[in-house]
Amino acid sequence: MPLTAELRSALESTLPKDGLILEPDMLRAYECDGLTAKRALPLAVALPQTGEQVQAVIRLCHEYRLPVVPRGAGTGLSGGAQPLSNGLVLSLARMKRILEINPDNLSARMEPGVRNLAISEAAQPYGLYYAPDPSSQIACTIGGNVAENSGGVHCLKYGLTVNNILGLKLVTAEGELLNIGGSTLDSPGYDLLALLTGSEGLLGIITEVTVKLLPLPPTAKVILAAFDSVEQAGRAVGAIISGGIIPAGLEMMDNRSLRAAEDFVHAGYPVDAAAILLCEVDGTPEEIDEQLNKVKRILRQNGCSSIRVSDSEQERTRIWAGRKAAFPAVGRISPDYYCMDGTIPRHRLPEVLSRIEAMSEQYGLTVANVFHAGDGNLHPLILYDAAKPGELAQAEKFGGDILTLCVEVGGTITGEHGVGSEKIDQMCVQFQAMELQQFHAVKDAFDETGLLNPGKAVPSLHRCAELGAMHVHNGELPFPELERF
Repeated sequence: MPLTAELRSALESTLPKDGLILEPDMLRAYECDGLTAKRALPLAVALPQTGEQVQAVIRLCHEYRLPVVPRGAGTGLSGGAQPLSNGLVLSLARMKRILEINPDNLSARMEPGVRNLAISEAAQPYGLYYAPDPSSQIACTIGGNVAENSGGVHCLKYGLTVNNILGLKLVTAEGELLNIGGSTLDSPGYDLLALLTGSEGLLGIITEVTVKLLPLPPTAKVILAAFDSVEQAGRAVGAIISGGIIPAGLEMMDNRSLRAAEDFVHAGYPVDAAAILLCEVDGTPEEIDEQLNKVKRILRQNGCSSIRVSDSEQERTRIWAGRKAAFPAVGRISPDYYCMDGTIPRHRLPEVLSRIEAMSEQYGLTVANVFHAGDGNLHPLILYDAAKPGELAQAEKFGGDILTLCVEVGGTITGEHGVGSEKIDQMCVQFQAMELQQFHAVKDAFDETGLLNPGKAVPSLHRCAELGAMHVHNGELPFPELERF
């Protein structure tokens, strides 16, 4: 049903002249995020330009009990910004001002719609940069990065988003403005900053972010190492880390993904290799020389068939460009693909790769593998054709099995893409009933009416019971006090 005339009038008076979208044709631009298989038209889309407008919109939604789905650039891959047909999409894309670059404090303050890459571009004249660099950094926003706790190819050494932010301004479900953290390395009280990072829009709406900046490293070089099997490459990953080396980045691509990337970007990848590792080291020239020698020795000990080291900044950038373009590159070789995101202990990588290949044969669907190998974050891309009846359902079931495998070997169902609507059933596999109860209790503390991004990230225990999930006591809720969840 459409918005009431009263609420529509109130929203229009709160937002800029063109800040409320109601026309169905224009709403279609917001019907999904990067998880395109799940679509819905929202009742409306609000496009505030200031934090005050966000507060006013949220207060109206709270008053009229209208669900709200926050949205950044729409690059998410787990259905976190999937609209509700009875709700409002709150787009923060127009809030894109960098408010301050503070080189003395090594920090920057900005609105949530600022693109990830734009932060480093603004900091570069000061010899600084923002470390987390998701592959979508040219488009994804810092607000979305915080909501999903995004990583990137350099997260192994420099950490995820949670390790690189100092403060947030947050609008609660009732429209109250909270200041969490600040501009210093620590703040008094509970660490709500860590709680809110990765909360997927369930606990509040981010209106401002303060991030850490780092000095640009004096120099950096990347090693491109080829292997005759993915298992060899997987073993080399563990050997590098156990050898006491923490590279700036350590990425892995199998033959399908590296061939697709090479055809797309022409990065100079060896297309006959079964897998490649990209290992970047940074620091002073002396530090780099020492680390390069150690890494090359370890690679050769683990069956590396060829090694190439970047000899210029242009070549280093080109080598990384292939990895960062892997997702769109794979899109050129298949009508559709289903991108998974799970994390495993590094030492289980060879085993998991072998089991994914066996699943691929079982389901009759090809997989292109791309990994943040250094921290065990897997991105298997399951290739399918949505025009063929049943293939999407098969791909989704295959993806669910991969996530269950991640949990089985001691990992998690997500590394940086979030849970959203895509992985909500696998939450029943990852967590026990009492743990899910605590997640719901945190949600209640921030959003008692359940209006912020409802139905995402945390399943009801009744849903887990319906699935017969392993931790819900043979499909029955174990404790009467959990019935309301």
